[in-house]
Amino acid sequence: MARSLWFVAGAGAGVYAMSRARRAAEALTSAGLKDRLSGIGVGVRLFRDEVAAGQAEKEAELRERMGLVPHGVPELTTHDTMKDH
Repeated sequence: MARSLWFVAGAGAGVYAMSRARRAAEALTSAGLKDRLSGIGVGVRLFRDEVAAGQAEKEAELRERMGLVPHGVPELTTHDTMKDH
């Protein structure tokens, strides 16, 4: 019984090692490296978009808290109000 247990354990370890080696060899090919770099690029773009969205949300919150006009809405100045009269 113990011999068969060790045989199965060794066979499982061998299959695991072969699959990991195959994945590592595939990752080091030009196509594998290109896939990894494109994945990193997508991750960077997603992170950048999330940061920009958070920044815009926080800016709108701060503008509201401080009583400022929303971003992109022109403020009326005394010069602009005098043109109307």
